[in-house]
Amino acid sequence: MDVVVTGRHIEVSERFREHAAEKLSRLEKHDQRIQRVAVEVSHEKNPRQTERAVKVELTAFSKGPVVRAEAAADDKMAALDLALDKMTSQMRKAADRRRVHRGRRTPVSVGEALADVQAPEPDETDAVAERQVGPITVTGDGPLVVREKTHEAVPMTLDQALYEMELVGHDFYLFVDKESERPSVVYRRRGYDYGVIALDMSE
Repeated sequence: MDVVVTGRHIEVSERFREHAAEKLSRLEKHDQRIQRVAVEVSHEKNPRQTERAVKVELTAFSKGPVVRAEAAADDKMAALDLALDKMTSQMRKAADRRRVHRGRRTPVSVGEALADVQAPEPDETDAVAERQVGPITVTGDGPLVVREKTHEAVPMTLDQALYEMELVGHDFYLFVDKESERPSVVYRRRGYDYGVIALDMSE
C-alpha cells in the first residue's frame, strides 16, 4: 500500500511521512484491497483556531469504493490520529452494515413513511420575494447554493449504495439504481434503519 503525503501552507517532515505510513498500514487489516492512501496536511492561519489549526484529510483508494475522512487538531500527529480513527470507524460500520442488512430487511421508502402525512395547502397571499446576491437573483428566503459538485455515476444496487454511504461517512448517498435505472437517494434514519427516495422519470 502506497502512502502519499502532501502539505498545504505547512512543511511536512520526513519523520511525519514515515509515521503516517506506519500508522496507515493498519488500515489493510480492514480492507485488503487498499492500494493507496493520500494524506493532505493543511494549516489554518486564523489565531482563533489554534486548537484546530492543523487539518489532515485522508483518502483511501482501492479496488472498491473510495473512503474519505478528515480531522483537525493543534498539531499534525494528533490530527492524523483523529482522522485515522474516523476512517477505521467508517470501515467497521460499513462491514457491520453489510452483515446486518444483507437479506434481512428492506429500507422504508419515503412514500411509505409519509403515506399518512398531509401536505399543507399553499397560501396564495404569501408573496415570494426576490433579492440580489452579487450577480445571482435569489427567490424567497431559501439558502443560497454556494458549492456545486459533479460526480461520475455508475449504476449500482441498493446494497452497494448503502455500503458506499457508510464508507464516505455521510448520512445520505445519491446513486442511479441498477434495477430501476432511476436516480435515487438512500439515507440513514435511526441505527441500522434506512430510507430511499427515487425519482420517476417516466412522465
